Amino acid sequence: MADTAQQRPTPLERAEYFATLIFVRAGVLPWFLLIAIIVFALTTDNFFSGRNLMQVARQATYLTMVSMGQMVVLLTAGLDLSVGVMFALVSVITSMAMVGAWDGGEATTAAILIGCLAGFGAGTGIGVVNGIGVAVFRVPPFMMTLAMSSIVFGIALMITGGTPIYGMPDNFANILGYGKGLGVPIPIWITIGFIILMYVFLNWTRMGRYLYALGGNLKASQLSGISTRFYLFMAYVVTAGITTIGAIMLTARLESGEGNIGKEYPLLSIAACVIGGVSLFGGTGRLPNVVLGAIFIILVQNGMNLLRISSYMQLVVIGILLILAVIADNYRQKLLLMLRD
Repeated sequence: MADTAQQRPTPLERAEYFATLIFVRAGVLPWFLLIAIIVFALTTDNFFSGRNLMQVARQATYLTMVSMGQMVVLLTAGLDLSVGVMFALVSVITSMAMVGAWDGGEATTAAILIGCLAGFGAGTGIGVVNGIGVAVFRVPPFMMTLAMSSIVFGIALMITGGTPIYGMPDNFANILGYGKGLGVPIPIWITIGFIILMYVFLNWTRMGRYLYALGGNLKASQLSGISTRFYLFMAYVVTAGITTIGAIMLTARLESGEGNIGKEYPLLSIAACVIGGVSLFGGTGRLPNVVLGAIFIILVQNGMNLLRISSYMQLVVIGILLILAVIADNYRQKLLLMLRD
């Protein structure tokens, strides 16, 4: 009986085991969220105000859209560094097409539709070029999307000369930028709709399963008959498509076409995915965690703004969080192997 009593784990050992189990299954994100909420709740006065939380939700819509797109290519063991310049080009093309199609009268619906379609075509066109480069010509995703970032950013600046484009119909901003439905901003409703669509796409469709398979083992996927080039190509097109929707919503919010927006989104979207548990080596990741990762980053930025921390320092904090998330994920993988053994 004495030996049995000695073998029983102590309460501290049990707590440590359960904490390890939670960390292995949920990743680092819950701990990051908990720490951020506690810190900002104690150091700011209006962090939990309804107005501030709604502002966080509104600001998180754009990063959530980009992060969901970034997740698609990360699942294939790739990445897309051109998501930032997609915002710039889509904003410019959308505004130019809309201003050109609008005669200043009441026929605003057609002008808005033409502008949105033109912007969507420009954004997805970047994804098509990325997909061809990566899937057909086997250019490494890092180099392909980095080069496209330089090319597209230069095009956006050449078109605008570095000056914003104004003159879009007021209804465009009133609906997609500032409109509300049931008291909730319309961009939030649109983002929720795309979260549902992306969840169905990744978990319940053949292409979604194949994307996980490509990142898990590319050669095995080829041997099993999967058209790896086609699905790699489509991954970059899907990423561009969903990023473009976020860019159109941000253009409506700004009420102008800007050729220099979106620079921060490559880093922030990758950080949201990694903090949410998406593996940089492909094949692993859950959409709800990515959404929470995007919300967490905006939450941190919002809290730092309330504390009047400079934007430069905020970049430092986001970079540190990304490094910590990668280190924590590597440690989590080791713990997972130990628990399996």
